[in-house]
Amino acid sequence: MRDRLEERIKSLVAAQAESFGVGARVDWRPGYAVLVNTPEETALAREVALELVGADRVVLQGPAVPASEDFAFMLERVPGSYVQIGNGEGDSHGACMVHNPGYDFNDDNVAVGSAFWVLLVERFLRLAA
Repeated sequence: MRDRLEERIKSLVAAQAESFGVGARVDWRPGYAVLVNTPEETALAREVALELVGADRVVLQGPAVPASEDFAFMLERVPGSYVQIGNGEGDSHGACMVHNPGYDFNDDNVAVGSAFWVLLVERFLRLAA
């Protein structure tokens, strides 16, 4: 879709410029890819999270975040799912996103985050066998 948009924008700009008898150039910079989780891997991550901490502590679908994430480039090549283990609520934790100089990791998440990844890997390897 991104390639198609670039093609169409450049075509429309060229046509509009030509209609006025001038030239135009589009300086296109694609930037970051859109992060798209794959359904199977997302279902597995959800299943593991629900098993580990229960439905009352799992948000199955968070709001869309208008930010860039370099993990999107990996997901363009390999199926996967970008998940967040949560950082708590309040002023000191959860006040900003990870790629922010003001981010303060909630150390209370180390145990549950580690347990999540261990269980996820165990389940993935069992399914792959």
